[in-house]
Amino acid sequence: MPATGLCGDLRRCVDGREECMSRNGGRVLVESLMALGATKGFGVPGESYLAVLDALHDCKGQLDFINCRNEGGAAFMAAAWGKLTGQPGLCFVTRGPGVTNASIGVHTAMQDSAPMILFVGQVGTDMKGREAFQEIDYRAVFGTMAKWAVEIDAVERISETLARAWTTAITGRPGPVVVALPEDVLTARTRAAPLAGPARIAEPAPSPEAMTGARAMLAGAARPLILMGGCNWTAAGGAALQAFAEASDIPVVAAFRYQDQFDNFSPCYAGEAGVAMAPHVKALIREADVILAVNLRFGEMTTDGYTLLNVPVPAQKLIHVHGSDRELGKVYVPTLGIQAGPNAFAAALSPVKGNWAAWRAEARAAWEAGFELPPQPSPVDMGQVCAHLRDVLPEDAILTNGAGNFTVWPNKFYKFGLKARLLAPQSGAMGYGLPAAIAAKIADPARVVVCFAGDGDFQMNCQELATAAQYGAQPIVLLVNNGIYGTIRAHQEREYPGRVSGTDMVNPDFVALARAYGMHAERVERTEGFAAAFARARASGTGAVLDLHISSEALTPRQTLSQIRAAALAKKEQP
Repeated sequence: MPATGLCGDLRRCVDGREECMSRNGGRVLVESLMALGATKGFGVPGESYLAVLDALHDCKGQLDFINCRNEGGAAFMAAAWGKLTGQPGLCFVTRGPGVTNASIGVHTAMQDSAPMILFVGQVGTDMKGREAFQEIDYRAVFGTMAKWAVEIDAVERISETLARAWTTAITGRPGPVVVALPEDVLTARTRAAPLAGPARIAEPAPSPEAMTGARAMLAGAARPLILMGGCNWTAAGGAALQAFAEASDIPVVAAFRYQDQFDNFSPCYAGEAGVAMAPHVKALIREADVILAVNLRFGEMTTDGYTLLNVPVPAQKLIHVHGSDRELGKVYVPTLGIQAGPNAFAAALSPVKGNWAAWRAEARAAWEAGFELPPQPSPVDMGQVCAHLRDVLPEDAILTNGAGNFTVWPNKFYKFGLKARLLAPQSGAMGYGLPAAIAAKIADPARVVVCFAGDGDFQMNCQELATAAQYGAQPIVLLVNNGIYGTIRAHQEREYPGRVSGTDMVNPDFVALARAYGMHAERVERTEGFAAAFARARASGTGAVLDLHISSEALTPRQTLSQIRAAALAKKEQP
């Protein structure tokens, strides 16, 4: 008589040994994911993938399902996991409404170049094409949003498709993959084996001829600049790039929201090319005669709306290095395009000598001057808050944020060392910061994680505080509360002055809300109270929400940075 094994599948006895006769598709998927090295998956349960949930029942402690409160929050967690760890963040959602909610995380992972796999239930294959309950054509919906969108049509092809999905997510330009799982494919049984482990894909390396050409261009430069970005750097790759920049005396600028990928304490680091870009960074890019761009996709924010380099042929000589051939020449025609991974390319670099010390030093000094921030016109001065955080946070702290004017603070006024990380969306998606912070605490519970969130941004996904409480993954949330949608209000006042419409908010009692989720919470009314409140938040053991009283008249990021520049100029002109 067949016996039932731990996996719940029928087994038979062959020569005294138990042999598995078959698995259903859900178990093939889960066992394959475990073999690939997956340890966490974020999602909201749905009837369309019950077979997967059943298979996960026996894998607790090996592959855990993190039960989230909204598919958008779950997808943000998966996108942040991919950005933080370099391994695909996994998200499981049901069809129709579930996957449309999750689409915001797919878009964010794509713009961040972060590896992610979204698994979504689908109607049975016998119902396809009839607009069955919650049916969606996933290839059509996600075809331009993800690196690859696929639907598995036979249980025997689950392992094959998953192997390709995993490799696609992490190679070339990393990004999201969407895998649709019809119900009958998940419940069907097969003797096909699950995956035994991941493929070993070597990172593409530059040719000797390419390196010779790059060195010659840099050696002939009067004002060279390194632009770098992306989330798939290794510690060795980052160290190699830093060693090259410092030995060669070349300034380094990080792409939008990737300043954590280069040591900000290096004498070569000169700032971030992103929203509210500082004039000295714009000048560096415009005035450079040779730009070595490594691992970035030349997005709108990094190029100041594609104005800093001419499209399609820049005035600057451009050496563009990327692991994906599809990124080379996509926007700008490079003088030299090199298809290579960032770490392999950095390892192949050797110092180039030139007369660039003054150029590099001036760039560095301009960035340092940006931290000399005058008092802000607000009950809680965020400039002083950031100064305090720079003093007290550990070197491996993780900062997260969503979207809004408040992001100027973690993005412009924190210094990221070799171990610190920033999880922030290049897509400008509101609501990303809190789920990202929860994912970071799940990935590494011992690290201090601080989420910056505006009051509008926070309310996009504040329900995920329940997820944080359930899994003991509570970050510290700094809620920058000014009672308005600040970025839109600033644009509104610029375009339609005195005609406020649709940007005021009536907020709940955030302290009571956070306490209802079991978190430490308090309102910080004045700057002088922040340090003690933050100390209590760190000591709480429950995570915390600090509701910071910010004036609705507080300066916008551009006004703040203009104020800094004016103060720096005045200081420079003093005898």
